[in-house]
Amino acid sequence: METPPYQIREYDNADKEQLLDLIAVNTPRYFAHSEMKDFEDYLQNHREQYFVIEVEERIVGSGGINFSPREKEAVLSWDIIHPDYQNQGLGKALTQRRMDEISQRSSFDSIRVRTSQLTYQFYEKMGFVLNNVQENYWAEGIDLYDMSKVLRP
Repeated sequence: METPPYQIREYDNADKEQLLDLIAVNTPRYFAHSEMKDFEDYLQNHREQYFVIEVEERIVGSGGINFSPREKEAVLSWDIIHPDYQNQGLGKALTQRRMDEISQRSSFDSIRVRTSQLTYQFYEKMGFVLNNVQENYWAEGIDLYDMSKVLRP
């Protein structure tokens, strides 16, 4: 499928309700019900840099970056794409935008992502390697796939 015209921009507090709706339509397929409250807490208290992707002024995806300067590592966080817009290149564009943001900061040597068996192959295609798997980490039947990508050896 061809990638629709889109815009990637920084998150604004006014986007919160649309993002809560976005995670809701991805639950329970990609997220556990308990993660909805965690996501809301993240947006309010733990978000460092977060982006939304819009198609025709509608938020159809989002994803963030958190920074661990001591480890020289950046972490991709809370990647969500609306089911109607998956497999159209939007997740790839959003991930690439964040990897570019991280690469511009010389203080980071690697990028980490914690995902599941449902989406880890997407990150493999983006150059991430699997470090560890923990079964039933996120919820029953949703495993943790800890992955990383080296930027600078």
